Amino acid sequence: MSDSPLLLLQDVRHRYGERVVLNVPRLSVYAGELLALVGPSGAGKSTLLRLLNFLEAPTEGQVCFHGRPYTPATIPLAVRRRITTVFQHPLLLDMSVRRNVSYGLRLRGQKDGREQTEQALEAVGLQALADAAARTLSGGEAQRVALARALVLQPEVLLLDEPTANLDPANVRVIEEIVTAAIRERRMTIVLVTHNVWQARRLAHRVAFLFEGELLEVAPTERFFEAPQNPRTAAFLRGELVY
Repeated sequence: MSDSPLLLLQDVRHRYGERVVLNVPRLSVYAGELLALVGPSGAGKSTLLRLLNFLEAPTEGQVCFHGRPYTPATIPLAVRRRITTVFQHPLLLDMSVRRNVSYGLRLRGQKDGREQTEQALEAVGLQALADAAARTLSGGEAQRVALARALVLQPEVLLLDEPTANLDPANVRVIEEIVTAAIRERRMTIVLVTHNVWQARRLAHRVAFLFEGELLEVAPTERFFEAPQNPRTAAFLRGELVY
C-alpha cells in the first residue's frame, strides 16, 4: 500500500438538520487495501460511504481523492467515474443479466463492451445466466449482477454497502471470493460496510469502528480484534453493544 492515502476525510463533521451524524477527525483509505467499516445500526457507516462517493458534501471538513479536495459540485465527471458503489439492495433493470451488466458501459458511450461484459460475468460466475431475465434471480444472484455491473466499469475504488446482508452462507462465500479476487487480480481499493465483524476479520486489511457517528478506532485487522484500544470497541466485539 502507498504511504499517501487514495481517499482522505479530514476534520469531517456532517449534520442532518441540527443532528450531528458523523464526526471523523481523520480517516485514510490506501490504494490496494480493503478497509472495513463496522459498527451498530445508525452509527453513520452508510453516510460515510456517501461522502466517500461524493454523493454528499460534508457540513464541515474535506474529502480528498488523490490529494485533491472535491465536493459533489466540483468533482469532474471523469474523476467521479473512478469510484463506484454497490448498494445493499441492487436495483436491477427489466432486461437480461447481460444487458444489466453492460448498462453502465452504454451510459458512458461505449457501444462495443462485449469483451468486458463477458469478463465481468465470468468474474461473478454468471455466464450460464447471462440471457436470463434479471428480475427472476435469487437475492444472491442479483447481488452478483450488481457486482458485475460495477466491475465492468473497472473502477479504481469500489464501495460496498452491506453486500451480503440477508444472504445465505453459500452466497456470502461467493460474494467474498469475488471481492477478494477484485483486490488480488484487479488491484482495486475497496471500502466495505458490514455488520458482520467476522466478515471484516476475514477480508479486511484494516478495520474502522463507528459508534453514534464517532470514529472511535482504526487499526490493522489483527490488532483491531486482538488488542482494541478503545473500551467501546472491545465491548462491541464482545457483543455488548446492540447491532
